[in-house]
Amino acid sequence: MTDGAIPEIRRWTAEHAAPADVTMWAPDGLPEFRPGDDLAGVLAEALVADPRGLVDGDVVVLTSKVLSKTEGRIVPAPADPEARDELRRRLVEAESVRVVARVNRTLITENRLGIVQAAAGVDGSNVESGELALLPSDPDASAAALVADLRRLTGARVAVIVTDTMGRAWRTGQIDMAIGAAGIRVSVGYDGAVDRQGNELLVTDVAVADEIASAADLVKGKLGARPVAVVRGLAHLVLDDEGAPGERDDDDEGTEGARDHDRADVPRRARDLVRDGEFDLFRLGTAEALAQGRREAVPARRSVRRFSDDPVDPEALAEAVADALTAPAPHHSSPIRFVRVTGQARVRMLDALREDWERDLRADGHTGDVLARRLSRGDILRTCPELIVPFVDDASGAHDYPDERRAACEETMFTVAGGAAVQSLLVALAARGLGSCWIGSTIFAAGTTRSALDLPETWRPLGAVAVGVPAEPVAAREPRSAGDAYLTIG
Repeated sequence: MTDGAIPEIRRWTAEHAAPADVTMWAPDGLPEFRPGDDLAGVLAEALVADPRGLVDGDVVVLTSKVLSKTEGRIVPAPADPEARDELRRRLVEAESVRVVARVNRTLITENRLGIVQAAAGVDGSNVESGELALLPSDPDASAAALVADLRRLTGARVAVIVTDTMGRAWRTGQIDMAIGAAGIRVSVGYDGAVDRQGNELLVTDVAVADEIASAADLVKGKLGARPVAVVRGLAHLVLDDEGAPGERDDDDEGTEGARDHDRADVPRRARDLVRDGEFDLFRLGTAEALAQGRREAVPARRSVRRFSDDPVDPEALAEAVADALTAPAPHHSSPIRFVRVTGQARVRMLDALREDWERDLRADGHTGDVLARRLSRGDILRTCPELIVPFVDDASGAHDYPDERRAACEETMFTVAGGAAVQSLLVALAARGLGSCWIGSTIFAAGTTRSALDLPETWRPLGAVAVGVPAEPVAAREPRSAGDAYLTIG
């Protein structure tokens, strides 16, 4: 505490806010860069000649198109619009490692740098009409080389940020972001720091390189042929020796944040700002996420036999049953019934069923441990958070045939409809994050089930479904082929 009233701010990393004013400018007069040009030499001469010069702590921000040009990442393109667009699409495909989203003719992709943006960064602006530009192959490495050259040529301890224009999730419009960086701390994390109100910061991580990239675009612009800007006032973020930990005397600023500033593990590449797809909350576009959900809906249904103590949301259960009732049924009928069995009704039904099971098992010659083990298989129906018993009501639309053959077929048809509804229920539950296990017990004791629940004689039970929140994550089902189960007869 500082004065007994305001908690002391504990800086676990360097404060990202500038200690004084921040100024920035974009010099005029830079040439149209082409492959093989001495970028560092041209920039050093232009920036030193500017009245504001170049001093220690300056950040040089340049659009990636400059590097694309000087590094030969320019592709000749035909003048015909259709042929040019066809080439652009081939280049996008070649530069991408995966498609994140498709919106009409727009592709959002992840490129080899891990950057997610429209068209993998392939661009036809600010290049000759017969050209298309690709992003630099390694903008972090290009930034590091440029930092070394500029420090050598100018004597100033500068940093470099390479930018590209991108859209953002949940926001319209585009901003410039950092795709390459060197000589600067690219982010400042505040986990564990305490604000003046005494609140501990838990997830605050400021992407300062992106903030600088966006700010610099305000002076660079898009149409004024000013692809480079200088930002002054952020020397506290600039690292020594092109990003290596700097030397500090013991009597330098001794705060924990100042020491942390020069640690070897300080994030110093733009690549450090890229979230891997596995952890990206927006790793798929809307259409792609819906398509993946449809593909995974049935395989995601696994039998779950261990449930947590978490209660099942009654509304989610009712919604899953409603989804299940959309399964097809014969003769435009509605013969499917789902009964949620709770409290004493559950105890009464399961006790009665156990008597039937034990009688049948003893008749089969099972005794002792074998009998106990077989009977224990029904324990899941007693311990599961929710129990649903599905039925098919033969009085709800089934045709009454005079001959035994067609009557049996009619019963089979309604049973199949009930099975489809049960499977739909299991899938609907899985889609809501609920586990389930279908057990056929009530089929073998239909009369006992009806009697225990006081249901009509025309209701045929189709097993029982244990429902609950899985006790542990449900493992993904291994893909399998249809194999011998899929036949084609011509």
